[in-house]
Amino acid sequence: MEPLAMLDLEAWNLGSYTFYVLPFLFLFLLLVVRLDGLGSNIWTLQSCPIDLTGKTAVVTGANSGIGKAVSCELARRGARVVLACRNLSQGQKALSDIQKATGSKELLLREVDLSSLASIYNFSQKLLQEEPHIHLLVNNAGATGLPPRKLTSDGLELTFVTNYLGHFLLTNLLLKGLHRAGSARVVNVTSFRQQYGFVDEQHLVGAGHHLTSSSSYDCSKLMLISFTVELARRLQGTGVTSNSVEPGIVKTEIMKNYHWLFRLIFWFLSIFFRTPEQGAVPVLYLCIAEELDGISGKFFNSKCMLALPAKPAQDSQVTHSLWNTSARLTNLEKWTKKE
Repeated sequence: MEPLAMLDLEAWNLGSYTFYVLPFLFLFLLLVVRLDGLGSNIWTLQSCPIDLTGKTAVVTGANSGIGKAVSCELARRGARVVLACRNLSQGQKALSDIQKATGSKELLLREVDLSSLASIYNFSQKLLQEEPHIHLLVNNAGATGLPPRKLTSDGLELTFVTNYLGHFLLTNLLLKGLHRAGSARVVNVTSFRQQYGFVDEQHLVGAGHHLTSSSSYDCSKLMLISFTVELARRLQGTGVTSNSVEPGIVKTEIMKNYHWLFRLIFWFLSIFFRTPEQGAVPVLYLCIAEELDGISGKFFNSKCMLALPAKPAQDSQVTHSLWNTSARLTNLEKWTKKE
């Protein structure tokens, strides 16, 4: 093909993308945002006066967004909050902000990289020595827009280990502390995008059908719900519950890894989004609502209402198989034997 013809073709592709795809994407996102905004939460922070003094909570991804807002509210209610962050400098700023807002002196900043199995193990062991009783674990950290099929040093796909496998291992390593608390909760923060995901265990190691960055995120968040269900089944009768929740569309830094054009669209639409404080409400509902005592294995939507996740998370064979594969890939037996 002649160079000029190729340039014309590229120009047409760019023009068609700009004038056809982007307006459609804009309208689609606007519709989703409007639907997310319909109605209101059935539960409010003001309706729950519970005091958390003497309780220990661990929140991953606490340096910004929903994780920071959740940590702030838990600290305001007297909990000892462990800010589990990958970036310590950002974590220190979050800790200072929370201290300033709440006056709490019960804040701990600890480093953990959820894409590294060794980092998760080291974090867990040190934490259990400092905090033998853990009453609440909020698995909130997550990322999207990462390069698809990129493998970590552990041979795991980056998006899937960050959003799902890392929390799988972390939760299992902290179970001893959760059990010691007598009554404890595990809250897994997922996304409305889980409904577009599916479960293919090959994706955990960067194999299987090719996924885009966005679809990898969708599938990883569905796997997190599947883990929630299977964990609840295995924890029956222990006093530890496990539930998952999607916080709605929230203005956070979730798009930071995307092309500038998508970040611009996200920023423009963000005036319609929930704030991190609003997005934290359904998460906090699972954390502290007294009416959820003993409730486990459930999925809640952004209105704090029970909902059904995508079908794979409702299939016990899928949840059981995914657990076994996850345990093998994270070398769970090896890490637990070290304890």
